[in-house]
Amino acid sequence: MGRWGWCLMAMGLALSSAWGQQQTTPRYAQRGLGKFVYQTLNDTSSAASSRVLVFPAAGFSPETSLEIGLRVFSLYYAKGDTAVNRLSELVLYGFVTLRGQFGAQLENAIYSDKNTYYLLGRARYQQFPLLYFGIGPNTKPDNPALVNSHYFQTRQRVLRKVIENWYIGPEIDFQSLQRIEFERVDPNAFDIPLGGRGSTTLELGVAIVYDDRKNVLNVRKGAFFETAALRNVRLNNDFQFQRLLFDARFFRPLGRYNRVLGIQAIGTFMEGDVPFNNLALLGGESAMRGYYLGRYRDKNLLAAQAELRWLPFNFSKRWGGTVFGGVGTVAPTLSSLQLNQFRWAVGGGIRFLFFQKKDVYLRADLGFTREGTGLYFSLGEAF
Repeated sequence: MGRWGWCLMAMGLALSSAWGQQQTTPRYAQRGLGKFVYQTLNDTSSAASSRVLVFPAAGFSPETSLEIGLRVFSLYYAKGDTAVNRLSELVLYGFVTLRGQFGAQLENAIYSDKNTYYLLGRARYQQFPLLYFGIGPNTKPDNPALVNSHYFQTRQRVLRKVIENWYIGPEIDFQSLQRIEFERVDPNAFDIPLGGRGSTTLELGVAIVYDDRKNVLNVRKGAFFETAALRNVRLNNDFQFQRLLFDARFFRPLGRYNRVLGIQAIGTFMEGDVPFNNLALLGGESAMRGYYLGRYRDKNLLAAQAELRWLPFNFSKRWGGTVFGGVGTVAPTLSSLQLNQFRWAVGGGIRFLFFQKKDVYLRADLGFTREGTGLYFSLGEAF
């Protein structure tokens, strides 16, 4: 289950290997859409150059039906310095559906010159149904409620380097869930949760980050660690809660340069009166791939995953692949976490070297769980 998408740029992937081996530009790639796809898939611009690409995109999900939109990618190094500065990224995706629904998302990881400042975050708006399975580690997969709403979230960290690869700075998480309608609610399964009539929250806090990764979209070697403490500022509501979180990632090359082992552990720990949309969510395209984002939700979350990457395969210059697996669970309190409530997810995917000089891949992942599968398509690795 879960929303999946595919981009029209994938039309050229099957032909790209043949194109890349030709010495001259094929006739069908000398004008129009063919030229655009050919030049993109065979990008030979230097690593220091900035690239902004706009692609038509399409997708489908049970919640939205057919969706069409645009993806915009921007990748660059501050002042074009690839020796010192890290790769910055901006990714924007917007879409509409045949049902008149709308969604947009912006992700950013921006480094200043000499990596002194680091802006990390995302913003998203969506006006389409979500599936709500209830709260806790034992919710059932059958007959989830359909929640129509207008939802906006922005989470940003403004970090400054204090020593070596250590950063510190303020973090903000603003969420607004309005115009809520619960459909297909089974009164025997669950009641309308806290925040089910609407909520607006503003969490403020501080984040400490260690980051020595060179390329956040495809880490070959390095580590990332974040810990943060946030507290909700009461905005004419009764939601009073606080949150602690951590995210630790380690990457190690195995033998040849094209093989990398990535390991991630994440945790969220909350106390207080938390609206259901602010709870920790298990699933999605980054961790526990194969589960719908929010299939499990609660105040506390623990999860870990490992991924083995071949980028690229030994027999190819542009194609690669991965296998991955993870475990995770949620619970109302930290002391109530139980081993028998951990869920598993495994899977694999293929990779295509999209930006050749910047070492950035397109990914397509298929995740398997005991409840079904999930297909994900994106630029850059899951973590």
